[in-house]
Amino acid sequence: LESILLQAEMLELKANYGIPARGTVVESRLEKARGPLATVLVQQGLLKTGDLVVCGTTYGKIRAMQDSYGKRVTQAEPGDPVEILGLPEVPTTGDEFFVAQDEKSARELTTARAERTKAAQLVGRPKITLEQMLSSSPTGDKELRVILKADVQGSVEALREALSKIPTDKVRLRVLHYATGGINESDVMLASASRAAVIGFNIRPDVKAMKLAESEGIEVRTYNIIYELLDDVRSLMEGLLDKQVKEKVIGRAEVRELFAVPKLGTIAGSSVTDGKVTRGCFLRLLRDSRVIYEGKVSSLRRFKDDVKEVSQGFECGIGLENFNDLKPGDQFEAFIKEESQDTL
Repeated sequence: LESILLQAEMLELKANYGIPARGTVVESRLEKARGPLATVLVQQGLLKTGDLVVCGTTYGKIRAMQDSYGKRVTQAEPGDPVEILGLPEVPTTGDEFFVAQDEKSARELTTARAERTKAAQLVGRPKITLEQMLSSSPTGDKELRVILKADVQGSVEALREALSKIPTDKVRLRVLHYATGGINESDVMLASASRAAVIGFNIRPDVKAMKLAESEGIEVRTYNIIYELLDDVRSLMEGLLDKQVKEKVIGRAEVRELFAVPKLGTIAGSSVTDGKVTRGCFLRLLRDSRVIYEGKVSSLRRFKDDVKEVSQGFECGIGLENFNDLKPGDQFEAFIKEESQDTL
């Protein structure tokens, strides 16, 4: 800093106080009681209360200004950071601002900027039909779409950076829209059209947005801790993954004798040679080492009593669903199917 000040003094670098103020937005946020606030750094000219300021795609008259100590001021010189109140919308961090001469020129400029921004977004966004959107991609990739809203621009940028670091090999994370401010009906309508989830940080949705979200079936989640937000987004991504189904062999049995039972069909009098056989488990019938049948156990009995399971060394009667072609010497392989959620 001393070197910069020395060179500025030697080169006689001076700011121009006689031109309309210009500068840069360094932070922005939305407060419930005060509305949109922007912290700006004045680089040229004098910024005064009542000036008509154009900032990005919005403009408005400065109603009040505060310095870095929270004291109300009426003007800001080049090099002064001040917080301004009076813009109708929250500007984007990094936007340049300047004082406009009249409201007509300010409105024309912001309208033209908004149209250019909208056109650029449409060009960069691929045109797809609703059917294509609802169907999975040809490559089998899965995608979680989110709309991100936060209280300040700094939080939005931090959350976008943190979300980009979540592994996306199996599920793609796509932030469709991000901005500062509360969750409103426009956010819910966008989420409904694009089948996305709405995520808010340090903000709450208004009543109309909540009612619309309930009617449209849109997921709206709000957080105050960034780690909880990231954990939930990760859980949502994992929820899109297919469940893994694994077979676990629990026992084996051998058919010793066959019995014809009215209304039940053929019952295999069997001996459990390994593990156990349970009622409702899956059964694979092996004959000469070939799979003849695979289905569920319809009935499991010991003598005349229905039982839940039969362990190794005991005999039982086993009935199969819709299958009666049994022979003595057939082998049963009992197994269960276990589902497990895949992870990122």
